[in-house]
Amino acid sequence: MNLKELSSILGLSQTTVSRALNGYPEVSASTRERVERAAIKHSYTPNTRAKSLATGQAMAIGHVIPMATKHEMVNPVFADFIAGAATAYTRHGFEMVLTIVEDGNESNVYRNLKARAAVDGVILHAPSMNDSRISFLNEIGLPFAVHGRASGQTQPYCWLDVNNRSAFRRATDFLLDLGHRRIALINGNEAMDFAYRRRHGFAEAMAARKIPLVSEFMHSEEMTEEYGYRAASKMLKAHDAPTAFLVSSIISAIGVRRAIEEVGLIMGRDVSVITHDDALSYLPNGDEIPIFTATRSSVREAGRRLAEMLIARINDPKAAPEQVLLEAELRVGRSTGPAPVRAFAED
Repeated sequence: MNLKELSSILGLSQTTVSRALNGYPEVSASTRERVERAAIKHSYTPNTRAKSLATGQAMAIGHVIPMATKHEMVNPVFADFIAGAATAYTRHGFEMVLTIVEDGNESNVYRNLKARAAVDGVILHAPSMNDSRISFLNEIGLPFAVHGRASGQTQPYCWLDVNNRSAFRRATDFLLDLGHRRIALINGNEAMDFAYRRRHGFAEAMAARKIPLVSEFMHSEEMTEEYGYRAASKMLKAHDAPTAFLVSSIISAIGVRRAIEEVGLIMGRDVSVITHDDALSYLPNGDEIPIFTATRSSVREAGRRLAEMLIARINDPKAAPEQVLLEAELRVGRSTGPAPVRAFAED
């Protein structure tokens, strides 16, 4: 089915149908919903090439991944984010362009994408504290949106982030309320903005209760299962071992659980664990009762929303950059409980 046939079925002009499918604000919500239902019912797919020729747009969104972080390709967090973004791309008739680049060559790739008009915009992943990509993309005029934030960048830009600081402060408070005092932080790479904010939230909660931070209880690295296992194993061998762990990824938390069980302890009874859960499709945190108590925010939904934000910016480049801060939900699962009696006796 083509646009003319779909328009005839709906009794609307081709222009109205096209604008409804592409999210133009002048089309009413009821008309847009009616058109979208009809498009699904009649299996209508926009001709991307024809639309590109008509609008002068590439009808494509870029994702540029440096070789140093190519593991992102098999990371379930990245996969779920892309799955969410793809729903927005499909809805608006965009394609995704994924580019793997040599380290240090990222700016040349962005410049080349801009010069060839190969994409209409790009999504930035894993922003660092002072991410130079933001000022560079603003300079060359390539529309972009950031999954996360860069604390060191003061110029305006489009971003969507989770309130990592408040999420980890709340999680730490929860463990403190359970009587835990020896709490370990197994964080992500703290050059990344999200990890910096999570450490800050943890430190704030501890300082508010006048509990000193223990450097041996604070770790920062790429969030793999092996890292979680290795860091927890080392700490659990200490005389004054942590009674609780705050972990930045459910993937690392699985490694922490492995370390706890390896020394004959039971998670939730002897040692408590709170993690961050991105609500991953292929790594669910239990069913009705979560396995891990977790700060939870859907990365798939973040992907969808950020893609919608970028497409809106492409369609209206003069609009102020949209910025969205999501609050994480703290869901109590089976991995937390009161601090063991021995912890109070040793304090």
